Amino acid sequence: QVQLVESGGGLVQPGGSLRLSCATSRSIFSGYPMGWYRQIPGKQRELVAAITTGGSTITGDSVKGRFTISRDNAKNTIYLQMNSLKHEDTAVYYCHTRVDLMNFWGQGTQVTVST
Repeated sequence: QVQLVESGGGLVQPGGSLRLSCATSRSIFSGYPMGWYRQIPGKQRELVAAITTGGSTITGDSVKGRFTISRDNAKNTIYLQMNSLKHEDTAVYYCHTRVDLMNFWGQGTQVTVST
C-alpha cells in the first residue's frame, strides 16, 4: 500500500513563505518520482513541481522562481518550499507518485494566501 503523508499547509499573508512536506516509505521514495499538484475549486488539478529519484526537477511555469521542490534521502521525504506567495497560490496541495501505472495521492493540505 502506498501512503503519502503531507504536512505544512496553513494561512499566510501575500509575500510570505510556507514549506510543505510529504513522507512515504523507503521503497516508494527510492523507486519512483514524486511531485506536488494543486487544485482550486472548480478547476483541474495542476502540476506544481516534480522530482526524480536522482534529484532532477521540473517546476510549473506559474510558480517558477518562487517554489522549489527538494528531497531528503535520509527522511524519505520531499518538500515544497513556497516563497513570495500570491493570492492565486491558494489551493489544496497534493503529494503524488505513480507506481505501476497507478496514481497515488496524499490527503491534501490547504494553503491559503490572504491578508
